Amino acid sequence: MNRYPRDFTGYGANPPDARWPGGARIAVQFVVNYEEGGENSLLHGDAASEAFLSEIVGAQPWPGQRHWNMESIYDYGARAGFWRLHRLFKGAGIPVTVYGVATALARAPEQVAAMQSAGWEIASHGLKWIDYKDHTPEAEAADMAEAVRLHTEVTGQMPRGWYTGRCSVNTVELAANTGQFDYISDTYDDDLPYWTRIGQRDQLIIPYTLDCNDMRFATPQGFNSGDQFFAYLRDTFDALYAEGAAGSAKMMSVGLHCRLIGRPGRVQALKRFTDYIQGFEGVWCPRRIDIAEHWAAQHPPAGRRRPSQMDQADFVERFGGVFEHSAWIAERAFALELGPAHDNATGLHSALTRMFRSATDAERLGVLRAHPDLAGKLAAAKRLTADSTSEQASAGLDALTDAERSTFEQMNADYVAKHGFPFIIAVRDHDKAGILRAFRRRIGHDTSTEMEEACRQVERIARLRLEALV
Repeated sequence: MNRYPRDFTGYGANPPDARWPGGARIAVQFVVNYEEGGENSLLHGDAASEAFLSEIVGAQPWPGQRHWNMESIYDYGARAGFWRLHRLFKGAGIPVTVYGVATALARAPEQVAAMQSAGWEIASHGLKWIDYKDHTPEAEAADMAEAVRLHTEVTGQMPRGWYTGRCSVNTVELAANTGQFDYISDTYDDDLPYWTRIGQRDQLIIPYTLDCNDMRFATPQGFNSGDQFFAYLRDTFDALYAEGAAGSAKMMSVGLHCRLIGRPGRVQALKRFTDYIQGFEGVWCPRRIDIAEHWAAQHPPAGRRRPSQMDQADFVERFGGVFEHSAWIAERAFALELGPAHDNATGLHSALTRMFRSATDAERLGVLRAHPDLAGKLAAAKRLTADSTSEQASAGLDALTDAERSTFEQMNADYVAKHGFPFIIAVRDHDKAGILRAFRRRIGHDTSTEMEEACRQVERIARLRLEALV
């Protein structure tokens, strides 16, 4: 079975109404990453010094050596930057979520106490601020378990949210499989929370951000000044606020680091942004756990079966009748590279019609001939499929006068005699009079043209059936 795990569809063109508390047009959520004291260092048992997210852009690890300048930059975040952010957010009355590295929290009792007294949420940012891309799943899971244990020991509460950051392809699944987290944030793929099925669990994902993030002060072609950071945050807010005013409320995440935005030359940009958004009505500034609780209450998981995760027997049983009496189309579609993009009517229609279009002329002709005559003998004998019965009834073809029935019977006979297959039309798109007009027009086509039209109608019928099924 070939299954593609990435989801390019998400909510698509019609995202849900977030229904934020108080009818808010936008949820602006601030994260303070507390990593100082959890980064790579020989003091922490690591093989080399840290090289990520500091004033030393392009730094390289120093194997077997402490990097004094790097350590000093991280120290600034704990000693000065944290407290500057603490004063700013307390003064603005905005609670934040802290992504706390467990070993960093253990080395920062005063900062942890200040977080808690301010009512900030402390989510888990892993055991250490290191890269997990080369860890085995077993080693990463062990660090995850130790992070939760140490976090609980230090803060007195188990973390309800998880974000590794420097994660592996296994991180989200490992975190979900613990069954311990209200939400996981190791994705950057949406402006709204969403549910994903992992194993037997519906896991809430609250995506994070790398663009509205002060980390870009420490990356090439990032922010060079606070003005650039403020402008980017403001423009993001304005775009999402306008969408919320139009009835499509979203979430804006802002990622912060004590050693970066906590510098005096940058923090004023953050203050200008918090002042700016407080000048608008309908702005909700929650912690991430508040978003998780709201989403679980207002948008619980649907619990539906996903076609891409069905076994073949279930898939064919469910969708084998979409193309009339032609289950082989569903059988072939099942072998395609199905994934989340095929868990809706549009995606399934794409997979099934691909198999119909790639079939031989004889096979496609067989599908056409599997369709019943409109208002024909099978209908009179009540031997249509349930779908065909419902479709013909929708256009009133189950309640014809004797004269109308005679007309249909004659036209059916003439059409089949000329083209070799029944007249096919998506009757849900037409009324009785429209069907008769199409009948009279199309019977005059040459057979090649009419077969193309009949195939288009078969695909349209399949789409309408899938919309009712999924």
